[in-house]
Formats: sequence, structure tokens, C-alpha cells
Amino acid sequence: MSGELEQILLQLTQPDNAIIQQATAQLKLAFKDPAIIPALCAVMTGSQNPQIRQSAAVMLRMRVKKHWKKISLDHRESLKAVVLQAFQQETEHTVRHSLSQLSAVMVKHETPDRWPALFTLLNQSTKSNNPTDRQVGLLLLSKVVESNPEPFKPHYRQLLQLFGTVLQDLDNPTAMYYCILTLTAMTAYTGTEEMNLMRSLIPRLIIALKHLIKADQGQASDAMEVFDELMESEVSIIVPHIAEIVHFCLEVSADTTLTDSLRVKALSCIAFLIRLKSKTVLKQKLLNPILQTVFPVLSAAPPPGEEDPEDEENGDEGDTDNESPKHFAAQVIDTMALHMPPEKLFQQLMPLTQVCLASENPYERKAGLMCMAVLAEGCADHIRTKLLSSMLQTVCQSLSDNNQVVRSAGLFALGQFSEHLQPEVSKYCAELMPLLLGYMSALNQAKIGHITKAFYALENFMENLGSEIEPYLPTLMETMLSALSNAENLKLKELAVSAIGAIANAAKEKLVPYFPPVIESLKGFLTDTRDEMRALQTQALDTLSVLARTIGKDVFSPLAAECVQLGLNLTNAIDDPDLRRCTYSLFSAVSTVSPDCLSPHLTAITTIMLLSLKSTEGVTAHLEEDKTFVLLDDDDDDDTEGDAILDDEGPDTADPDTAGFSVENAYIDEKEDACDALGEIAFNTGAAFQPFLESSFQQVYELRDFPHEDVRRAAFGAMGQFCRAQHKVWQENPTEANHQAMQKLLGVVLPSFLEAVRGERERQVVMGVLEAMNGVLKACQGEALQSPGRLQEISQAIRDVLKKRTVCQDGGGDEADDDEQQAEYDAMLQEFAGEGIPLLASAVPADTFQPHLNELLPLIMNKAKSSCTVADRSFSVGTLGEILQSLVSVSGGRACAGKLSNRLLPVLVAGVRDSDNEVRNNSVFGLGALQPRGFSSTPVPPRDYPMMLSLFSNLLSKEQDRRVIDNLCAALCRMIMSHMEGVPLEQVFPALLACLPLKEDLEENKTVYSCLVSFPLRVPKLSYVDIKRYDNVGHPETQNTLVMLLRDVAQRHSQKFEGAVRSLPAEQKMKLTAAVSQS
Repeated sequence: MSGELEQILLQLTQPDNAIIQQATAQLKLAFKDPAIIPALCAVMTGSQNPQIRQSAAVMLRMRVKKHWKKISLDHRESLKAVVLQAFQQETEHTVRHSLSQLSAVMVKHETPDRWPALFTLLNQSTKSNNPTDRQVGLLLLSKVVESNPEPFKPHYRQLLQLFGTVLQDLDNPTAMYYCILTLTAMTAYTGTEEMNLMRSLIPRLIIALKHLIKADQGQASDAMEVFDELMESEVSIIVPHIAEIVHFCLEVSADTTLTDSLRVKALSCIAFLIRLKSKTVLKQKLLNPILQTVFPVLSAAPPPGEEDPEDEENGDEGDTDNESPKHFAAQVIDTMALHMPPEKLFQQLMPLTQVCLASENPYERKAGLMCMAVLAEGCADHIRTKLLSSMLQTVCQSLSDNNQVVRSAGLFALGQFSEHLQPEVSKYCAELMPLLLGYMSALNQAKIGHITKAFYALENFMENLGSEIEPYLPTLMETMLSALSNAENLKLKELAVSAIGAIANAAKEKLVPYFPPVIESLKGFLTDTRDEMRALQTQALDTLSVLARTIGKDVFSPLAAECVQLGLNLTNAIDDPDLRRCTYSLFSAVSTVSPDCLSPHLTAITTIMLLSLKSTEGVTAHLEEDKTFVLLDDDDDDDTEGDAILDDEGPDTADPDTAGFSVENAYIDEKEDACDALGEIAFNTGAAFQPFLESSFQQVYELRDFPHEDVRRAAFGAMGQFCRAQHKVWQENPTEANHQAMQKLLGVVLPSFLEAVRGERERQVVMGVLEAMNGVLKACQGEALQSPGRLQEISQAIRDVLKKRTVCQDGGGDEADDDEQQAEYDAMLQEFAGEGIPLLASAVPADTFQPHLNELLPLIMNKAKSSCTVADRSFSVGTLGEILQSLVSVSGGRACAGKLSNRLLPVLVAGVRDSDNEVRNNSVFGLGALQPRGFSSTPVPPRDYPMMLSLFSNLLSKEQDRRVIDNLCAALCRMIMSHMEGVPLEQVFPALLACLPLKEDLEENKTVYSCLVSFPLRVPKLSYVDIKRYDNVGHPETQNTLVMLLRDVAQRHSQKFEGAVRSLPAEQKMKLTAAVSQS
């Protein structure tokens, strides 16, 4: 049979489709013969043609991989012997490679201890004096260990000792390459006993990589994955050698003679190290060397006649896979911003940035702007409070630069500032909006690439303007509607549709006059099914979702049912992940406006969303070699019953054919948005979602370990929404069954949240988990804490975050946290944890929570010190205020607050004198929260009243910030209601009334009017100051309190009241008269 088989394999190599098809059919027939295994073995060892030998090895591998248990024991034993014999006698590298892969597949089934001859061969070959034998032995070793690393664990020490020798064999780069690949595969399985051995290999590893770079840059690039694996699995191995690794990577990054791929690997490694070990990088004084290397890479001009990918006019806008060194240099700075204290980073980085900005070279000016742009996210507080004006001025000046490359970078920077530096950046609206609109109007419509960048800057700036957008609305909408009607270019229409979404986010109901023409255009785009319309359709769905949330329920509700049907039609007709993702967002938005419209379609909607969550579409396996023969074996499944369970090692074992996986971003985004939408729809549709809750939860729950962090974060968020949804259903229908269902869900979700807080590596995911947990605590309150020990566990998790003991904070690491400076995102993580404390305080009796509160309070108060950042001080006093406010509403809370007042008063009083508006505001709120609402005994002893009144009086005389003034008014009102005798009303009341009406913190109207309604004789002036505020006092209960007050004023001071009413606009006059005259 072997002769015939060789002939068939030879025919498969012919350049003739007819011959190949005939040979394929013959081969399929041959595969049904049990003698196929020995026949392939004979060809693999006996053919004179290396291509045929390789083909036989590949086919054997496919056969073994799929049908190992069907191969007879005799054939298995002979195969083990033949493979090793073939490997030893083979001279062609490609065939050896295929034989090593065949061995690797066999090791998955036939573990090394059941194949002693394999160990004998590996021992002999890897220690041979012949360099070629060593190469071949290490090739085989790398493949079998990669295939199944765990069974080799007993031999790790022996292997590591071997590697110590191989890595010094500098004249044999191929041997070093296979040695490093094996080391990479072993790293995740290394135990503590091998740590020191591995640590000692790092200096040799770096020298080996330097030699490998000279020999084969492609192999060197692959081999550098070892650093990623070490950082991912066991970063403590490399900590003592961080400086050596960084200097090696900098050397590679700076060498322009090397391939982009290799330089990108080096820069990526530096970014990863900064993310994991930023404190070590700073302590070892590596920041400056990194910046000195990264800046020249960032500011390098492209080769003559070329442009950077982001500056190419015809570049694919959707192509985000920019694998250039310049792109990764910017990522290094971005990572620094996210993981280093801003003060330390800016001290060394800004001088380099200023040099770039002042340069004659446009690419250096571009680098300076790109650097400022990527700092905006991670160092937002630092820039907003200290540098915003000067940095904005620099960016605005760049928009008039004579070089488009620089102007493009300026637009990107402005977009980043607008996204991350709110609300301060919006205060420059009067300067920036005319500048941006002028810039847009002067653009050449043919340069769509540059127009896209201008739209990016404009959109991001407009989106957060709120009512400030109103003066620009006519110009903006005329521009956008004109583009929708007239533009030939579909990309321009897409940009206009996107911009309308941004305008809607700011303008909200003020967009109503423009709603009909916008909707007409969107409908036209959404019903045009041509392929070239896809991007425009996707954007139209996105904007439709924004309109559903912003334009007002009355305006959008009539369209809700049509939108749902439109979304379902699109998902049925078009297979596109971006389109599906936007459809899910549309369903979610409609659920906020008209949940009843979704209810009849929930079966269809949840079905497609769950398919998106389950789908592995978009996951690409990168195969190590051309799989010409896969099809020949794949069809051999006439009697494959039971094959699904043949792979005993389960789905997680590595496939030696597969070099790795990648997932297209669109499919990641689809899963993320499906999670978000399911959670929101479940909450908004309530009882109607109940039949789908269990299946939805199960699918989302499985994604908590998904490889991509955005999907994990969204999954945890959806799990929190499901808990809130179940709680709402129970509240609306308090049956025992609903209560049990809620407790069962909480019993799964909260432990998974706590596990993630402790063990999740990505800081952003932990922030999402804490946010979701806070949402559950706020909604479910005491119900979330029914399980024994749950309050203790949540308090412990919060304490761990505040003490920086979690995995994502590099907890339990090797570095003492000996200073208070930290990255802003690290501080933000602690804020998310701190927000849980007042929620716990309001969920259980004060006596139950007090022991936990006693442990948590010092951690919060420590952040109020004057040496702490503004953000920390604000968080500290704000959290203390929220805790006090929560305590007042629970059993035993006032007594508890009274006990705490001596500890907290000095902290809050110091905060009232702070230089920062937000810290003062939060401190005033905290002092106000020490007074319970209503006339009752007060936790603050009357002896402190004179001091507090003096403090407030001094502050009121010079305070400019309206939010602080509003909180001062509320705090004074609480003092009056708590202990009227301690307040000199003759002095306080006129000062209080002079500050009314409240302008910023309208939530405090409730407190203010509750106080004033008790003193109508003292408030004749109220008819002037607050009569116009009737429509805008916030909560209906507050409005009722104000009406009571106005009625009293109208009776006691009728002339003044009528005079004030006459000055109102007609509609307001009618509303107010009707409200006051009602009995």
C-alpha cells in the first residue's frame, strides 16, 4: 500500500487541479483502510522525496490528533518507535519540523512517562557534542513541551540546568531559539522551587537574545515573547533584572536598522513592565532613560516619500492595527500616564515635550502634541488643575500650523482633552467653538482623512457642552443636515450622522425642532441594504440610540416599536458584528423610553444576543504551517461517534498546529455591548424579562473569565444589573419565590465580585466590579447582606483596596509603598472602593456596621492630609460626609455619628479652609451631614456651634463657588433645624436669604425649604428670590414644600407676592397661580 500511497501524495503536489481532485478522492478511500498508519509510516521513513515525507508526517499528525483512540495498540507502539527513528535519520529541516509536531500531538495522548524512548532521545540529542544534534533535539523538546508542559514538571530543574548551558552556546543561535521557546512554554507552570534557577537565567537570556537578533530577527522577535510570558505568569522572576531588561529593550527600540516587528516587541515589553512594576521602574531611575529613547522614536520622520499611517489621506480609517514603533512609543507614554504619579512623570517628560513643540521639524512638533494627547487620560486631574490653560493654548495654536501633519495631531489632542478633561475644558467653549467651526468651514472637502480628524475634535468637544451648545445649534445643525442631504461622499454623511449624536448628547430636548429631518435621513440610510452603506447604517443606528436617550420620552416613544422592528430586520438580513452591536445598543436605549415595546420581541432579542455571547466568530487561529492536507482528514468522519470526548486533556490544551489566536475587535465590541444591553434591558423590562433571566445570566457569567478585559468588565456590569432587575421584580411582586430567586442570584454574583476584586489583574475591570457591586448595594441594601459573613467579606475587600493589597495594585509585591504619590487611576480605584462604605452604612443597623467602620475610617481620613492630592482630599472628606448622611437614616445611626463627631470634626473643619473648591464643598456638606434632618437632638454638641457658625460666616464672606455656597445654605439650615437655640437667627437668616436661590446643587433645595417653611414670618423676601424657581427645584416633594411656603408668603405678604407674580412670563405665572391657589 505504501507504494500506491506515495504515488497519490506525489500527484497532490502537481500544479493541475484535475489531478489533485482525483488524488484527493483516492486518498480519502485509502484513509478508510486500517493499514493507513503503517503505510504512512513507511512513506515517512522510506520516500526519497522530502516533500512526500513531510506530507506523510502531516497526515499522520492529523490522524493521531483526531483518532488516537481508534488506532490499535500495536500501531501506536510501532508509531512511537518509527517517529523517533525517522527523526534521528532525517536531514531536511522542514520534515524534522513536521516530525516534531507529530511527536507533540502524540505527547498529548501518550504522556512522556509512557514513552521512555522519547526521553532517551531528548537526553542524548540535547547534550550531544554535535551542534546540529543539539539543534534537532531542542527543536523536538520545544514542540513536545509546548504541546503539553505539565507532564514535564518533574524534569523542570534538569531542563533549566540544560538551558543555562544552551544559552551560553552563542555560536548556535538556532539551539538558543528553541531553548527560549521551551522556556516560554514552561513559565506558566513553574513552581517556587524552580524560581531561583529561572531568575539566574535572565542575564544569559538577554545575551542570547542579542546574539539571536544578529542571526535571525524573525526568530528573535518570537523569542522575545519569553518576557511577556514571564511578566504574565511570574513577574517576581524578572524583578531583580528589570534594569537589564529595560536597557536591552531600549537598545532594540532605538536601533532603526532592525525590523519594525522587533522594535515594537521591545517597546511593548517596556510598556508591559511599566504597567506591572511602575514603582520599581521609578525607584531604579529608569524613567529618564526610557523617555530619552522613546522621544526620538516618537518624533522620527517617515522615510522620504512616505507618511505615517495615521496621516495617509487614503488610509483605511477602520484600520487600527498600526504596528509601527512610533505608535508603540506613544503607547509607552500613555502607559506611564496611567500608572505613574503625574508629578514625577511631568517633571521629566515636559522638558522633552517643550523641546519638540518648539522645533522647526514638523514631525517633532507632532510628537510633542501626541505626547500631550496621550497624557490626558491618565493624568487628567493634574492637567485640569495645573496645566489646562497653557496646554490648551499650545493645542489651539497648532491648528494654524503650516503643516497638516501638525494640525492633525493638534485635532487629536483637542479631541483627547475634550474627552478626558471635563468639566474644565468645556469652560473654554467661547474660545474653542468658533475656532473649531472656523477650521471646519475652511477645509477642503476632498481631504476626507483630515476632515475625519476635525470631526473627531469637534464631536468630543460638543458632546459635553450641555446647554452651552445652544448658541451654536442653528449653525451646527444646518451644517450637518446639509451634509446628509447633499454630500456625495458616504464617509462625510457618516461623520455628520455621528456629529448629530454628539450634538444630541449636549442639546437633549433642544434638538426637538431638528428631529423630523434627522429621523427622515436616518430611516433612509437604515433601509438601504447596499454593502457600501454598511458603515453609514452602523453609525445611523448609533445616533438613533443617542436620540432615544436624549430627545425626550414624548418625542421618541411613538417611534419605539418601529425602531425595535427595524433592528430585528437588520440583524436578520445582515451578518455584521458592528451592525449587531449597534442594534443591541438601540434595543437597550428603547428600553429606557418604552420598555413595553420590547416585551413582545424579547425571545428574538435575547436569542441573537446570547448567540453573540456564545460565538467564537472572529477568533482566528494562527497555524504554524500550510495545512494543505487538513481537508483530506476532516471528512473522514463516517463513524466518528464519541470523537467529541477523545481529547482527554480538555479544551485548554495547546494545539501544536496553532501558534496563537487573535480576535477581531469588532467581535470583542459585540460581546461587550451585548452584555451591557442585556443588563439594561433586564432592569428596564422587569417582570417581562424573567423567562430569559436565567439563560442570559448563565451566558454572561461564563464571560467573567473571558480573555479580553472589556468583555470581563461588561459581564460583571451585566451581572450587577441582573441582581438589580431581580430585586425590582421582588419589590413589585413580593412573593417568596421572587425573594428566593433574588437571594440565589446575589449568592452567586457577590462572591464572584469579591473574588474578582481580590484576584483580577486589570485595574479597569476591578473598577467596573466595584461600581457594579456598589450599584447592587444601593438597590438591594440589607437584602444584599443577608448571607452570614457577607458584610465582613465586602468590608474586607474595600479595606484591601484602600490598603493596596489586591492583585491589580501589585498587592503583596516586593515594593514598599513609601510615599503617598500614586497614579491617578490607582487613586480612582480606591475611590470606587470607598464609595461602598456609605452604602454599607445605610444598609444595616449602625451597631452592626460600627466594628467594620472603625477599621475603614482611618484609611479614609488618611487621605485628607494636606500633603495628599486634591483628588484624594476631596474623596476623603466627601466620603466622610456620605457616611454621616447614611448613618442618620439607620437604626442607632445618630448615636454612632455623635461618637464619631470628635474624630471627624477637625478633618472637616480643615477641609472647609482648603484652597480647592471641591474639597471645601465636600467638607461643608460633611459638616452639614453631622446635623440630622428635622428638629431633634443633634450629634454635634451645641458647644461647637459658635465655632462652626464663625467658620461658615468667614467662608460665606469670601466664597465665589456657587456649589459651595449652596451647600453652606443647606448646612446652616440643618444647624437651625437640629438646634435652633444655638443659632442667632437674626444674624443668620438675612445672610442665608441673601444667598438664595440655590443655583448649582438643587438637591439641597429639599433641606433649605424644609427649614424655611417653619419660619414664614422671617421670609417675606422669598417671593422675589425663589418664585421663579418653582419649575426648577428638583424633587416633587421639594416642590410641594416650596408651594406650602409660597402659600404662606402669599397670605402674609400678598402685595409683594402679587407684584412678583406679575413679573413672571405668562406660562410660569399660570402654573404658579394654579399651584398656590389649590387647596
